[in-house]
Amino acid sequence: MNTALCSSFGSCASCVLELDYKSQKELKIARTKELFSGIWQACGFAGECCFFDTNESGFRSRAEFRLWHDESGVHYAMNGADKKPVIIETCSIVDTKISALMPRILEKINRNSSLKERIFGCEFVASSDEVLAILLYHKDIESIKAELENLANELKISLIARSKGKKLVFGSEILNQKITVNSKTLSYKISPDGFIQPNASANEKMLNFVYSKLANHDKKDLCELYCGHGNFSVALAPLFRKALATEINKASTALAKQNAEQNGVKNLEFARLSADEFAKALRAEREFKRLKHLELSSYDFSHILVDPPRAGCDESVLNLMMEFQNIIYISCSQASLRRDLDLLVKTHKITDFALFDQFAHTNHIESIVLLKKIKFLA
Repeated sequence: MNTALCSSFGSCASCVLELDYKSQKELKIARTKELFSGIWQACGFAGECCFFDTNESGFRSRAEFRLWHDESGVHYAMNGADKKPVIIETCSIVDTKISALMPRILEKINRNSSLKERIFGCEFVASSDEVLAILLYHKDIESIKAELENLANELKISLIARSKGKKLVFGSEILNQKITVNSKTLSYKISPDGFIQPNASANEKMLNFVYSKLANHDKKDLCELYCGHGNFSVALAPLFRKALATEINKASTALAKQNAEQNGVKNLEFARLSADEFAKALRAEREFKRLKHLELSSYDFSHILVDPPRAGCDESVLNLMMEFQNIIYISCSQASLRRDLDLLVKTHKITDFALFDQFAHTNHIESIVLLKKIKFLA
């Protein structure tokens, strides 16, 4: 990444790797080997650490910017290395639909004093064919409802405005995303209020990687924790006899059910539970009204898939995972993944380890690890 791709490189703290992409890839693989080599040796993993790359630009389908005010108007800004704002004229890493909308919406805001006053942030979410803008205000957005509606109509976009305790929606806050898995195109409804994989191309590679690996497994039923809007469960459930996915966010659970239905996935059920709650329910330590529509004893789980937040899995969830024959662990933090694998390799061996470069020019890397049980704890 350099100023040829982005004029803000070197000052904006978002992209930090001043290397060509081949060198970025080599660095991330080397860091992974250094961090996990002990784990790999301990469980006898001798396979290849696969690396799936991304585009160098236009890959980010979700972006958040500060809006900085000065005497010349309002500008997009990001934090610099010193935490001070860096004015962003263009951003090369965002989806092309977002980069095309950014100057148009900013021009409209700067021309309207009501829209410009006390605005402090702008977020964008792009799907396959759509783009959504979210404006953040430090004032009552009801006072500018007409101006916001006109803005959405003039730009022909869906728009959300937020201020403390209030939210206005113009158009639809739900976007439609298309992803191809095993040569079949799936359609998902996604919402900015829930977790969305921020790199659609990398997400598609992740789904196809897991699908291809599971195709040759002996499979019964699938359990997924932290399922979000059903990103993995909808794609993978057809490989299993039955599947059960859990998610604590009510809105995400509702979308997940719609996504299963619109893709014709009939062997998949959802439960609105946290991962820890589901662990208690599966062990019959606690009953939940939210599980009354299910008969847990009817499931014969052979696989568990987890996609936890950056902090990783709680101990109760890890202990539950160790009871499963097969584990699919998707991680956005190699530090928490390394910590959790310390426990999981006591009962399981790593069969596959893959890296997915969600964010070029950064130190971030997404990991997917497949594990198979080798012994039971005494």
